[in-house]
Amino acid sequence: MPAKLTSLIRLASLALVSAPFAIPAPPPGQTSLTGSIAGVVRNAIGVPQMGATVTLFNRLERQVAKTLTSDQGTFQFDSLPADMYTVRVTLASFLPAVRSNIAVQPGIRQILSIQVAAMISSIELVYSLPIDKAMMSDDWKWTLRGSLATRPILRILGASGKEDLWTWAKSGRGKFSQTRGAVLLSGGDAAVMPNLGSQPDLGTAFALATSFLGTNHLEVSGNVGYGAQTGVPSTGFRTAFSRSQGDSRSPELAITLRQISLSGRAGVGLLTGQSGAAPVLRTLSVGISDRLQLGDKTLLTYGSTLESVSFLERLNYVSPFARLQHRLERWGTFELGYSSGLPASELYRKANGDESSNLTDASSWASFPRVSLRDGDTRIQRAVNFELSYSKKLDGKKIMAAAYHESVNNAALLATSADGALQGSNLLPDLFSTASIFNGGRYKTLGFMAAFEQELSDKWSFTLAYANSGVLEASRDQLNSNDASELRNVLHTRQRHSAIVRLAAVLPASGTKISSHYHFMNGRSLTPGHFYMTQSLNLSQGWNFQVRQPLPSVSGMPGKIELTADIRNILAQGYQPVTLGNGRRVQLVHTPRALRGGLAFIF
Repeated sequence: MPAKLTSLIRLASLALVSAPFAIPAPPPGQTSLTGSIAGVVRNAIGVPQMGATVTLFNRLERQVAKTLTSDQGTFQFDSLPADMYTVRVTLASFLPAVRSNIAVQPGIRQILSIQVAAMISSIELVYSLPIDKAMMSDDWKWTLRGSLATRPILRILGASGKEDLWTWAKSGRGKFSQTRGAVLLSGGDAAVMPNLGSQPDLGTAFALATSFLGTNHLEVSGNVGYGAQTGVPSTGFRTAFSRSQGDSRSPELAITLRQISLSGRAGVGLLTGQSGAAPVLRTLSVGISDRLQLGDKTLLTYGSTLESVSFLERLNYVSPFARLQHRLERWGTFELGYSSGLPASELYRKANGDESSNLTDASSWASFPRVSLRDGDTRIQRAVNFELSYSKKLDGKKIMAAAYHESVNNAALLATSADGALQGSNLLPDLFSTASIFNGGRYKTLGFMAAFEQELSDKWSFTLAYANSGVLEASRDQLNSNDASELRNVLHTRQRHSAIVRLAAVLPASGTKISSHYHFMNGRSLTPGHFYMTQSLNLSQGWNFQVRQPLPSVSGMPGKIELTADIRNILAQGYQPVTLGNGRRVQLVHTPRALRGGLAFIF
């Protein structure tokens, strides 16, 4: 009897859970021409949130409807024409949650599960169900807000009665949940971002983010390579940890380790005084960052990084940063940013929700500081940066504007054909290319930009921008000597006008993602211009082209595979030649021409 009673209880529980979803289809000839979106809003520990504002936008970013959640945290939008929609959820003391590209189909109700938190809020598409003619029933509400212990029953039961192991791992029923990541295998010319730091692609980049035991959040990313000539591994690893605490999340603690060796180039041994010896650059950084929600519309992101750099000698720096965002629904978003010291990777991290952005994160977390030599002493490029920006979206359009003031110390400039050109120890062989690094000293710049972005369709977008930026320029091309101080003295800041045209598209047949832009500047420039931490429009000078080609998925392999290609400064524009007193000709370069391609695995 006990065994039979247990079996009856299990069958009854399964029937109770499955009953609300056994909704009869509409009779023939009465198919609904509209769909609906419904959901429930909870906090991090699963408590339904009453009074949350849920706003619905169409594909043109135009508001369609707005509602408040009930005492059970539920909401529903009915009679929606078939289209792509965006849902935005806001609630005081929580970070807004946004999900785009929600497809509404005739006769189908899309059911969302929204979790709001002080640091990271999320919206998950849970089910797609036929629409019952009646309004949302109490049984449906009960099922949607039911415990996580009952919901997996519906996900396990299927045509085969089995579930994919990877789906189970990502679902949250094991120790690890919400696992996502990417791996990129690549080769080609080394990529360099002189304004942010040396950002190499060492051959294998990866990023992985997961949650374990429900409340602990871990991110691991890095860049891995190997110096065949030096026998020293070249690596950059970053590990970040944070923990959910009720409705909020603790500050994020990140530790980053980097190591790279100079290649076996002529003159490298002079740096150490040992013939054939190649110095190794090692860095260790410990950073902490946090977010503070100041009301429903204001978010403060802040933190600091302690960096220890070892290269011929040991140098230690503290680099604080902060960004204040204030969102006005009718008037757009205002942002104020500040950073001091080394660039704050946390403020440059992309937050567009695209899985492929993990690849960008993998490289940016492993960025090396810009190192140079001045009379034999090691120097690190540091900057103090203030920014103010504004952005607004409306009807498929986006307008952006920003202004900045930046002060740079020990500017590391890229020079080609410069090995042994200057007297003394004033040139350092670049860690990631065949060029050299020259210490340009200190300079200050200011500037502004304005941009307009138009979505031509759901597959095409066009961007037009104008900027006025302060850059370094050599006042004359001919020097009287080959002394580094004379070269440094002819470097001055100049205001330069620039125009940017960008076209991005997704080809409908193949799914190929193409992005091409041309950044024109009226005159020479030794520095690539300002890289904004409050705006996403950061484009390199010259003509640049990127492509991502999805490949057919492999049976049994989770995620997707893409071919990638990236060409920087195709026309090699903006190079400034300088002739030294000994007749040597040196090219000063703001953005070197580079070609890189690879294979990306995204899961």
